[in-house]
Amino acid sequence: MDQRISFVTLAVADLATSRRFYVGGLGWEPELDDPEVVMFDAGPRLVFALWDRAAFEAEVGGRAVQGQGLLPFTLAHNVETPAQVDEVLSLAARAGAEVGRATDREWGGYTGYFADPDGVRWEVAWNPGPIGRRVVPGTDPTPRG
Repeated sequence: MDQRISFVTLAVADLATSRRFYVGGLGWEPELDDPEVVMFDAGPRLVFALWDRAAFEAEVGGRAVQGQGLLPFTLAHNVETPAQVDEVLSLAARAGAEVGRATDREWGGYTGYFADPDGVRWEVAWNPGPIGRRVVPGTDPTPRG
């Protein structure tokens, strides 16, 4: 099996609410917009999908976990500068997200988090290291200095 991910799919409680958040609030453009699923081009060979929870459960087989608490994963959006972290967090707040304050991290970066309508936490990060530069389009992934 190749070491890669092709799709990241979130089973969402209310697809219309999630659609408004990602499309209307964050300004994402759907590649596919169906009554049961919305799909976005999320990078080379990567699709991000929002799937109506009931349709998700019917296809996958089983019941999606629901309840209180922090989900045991994050999604991340890396940017070129610390100022862009603040800009993206402001955009997410205007879209209705729960937003935490960004802060300098002990490893040298600057990050903050927001939660989408289903509580999925997104990290917005400026990571000056080689892996951080590798994931930001248009940046030089080679180490500096």
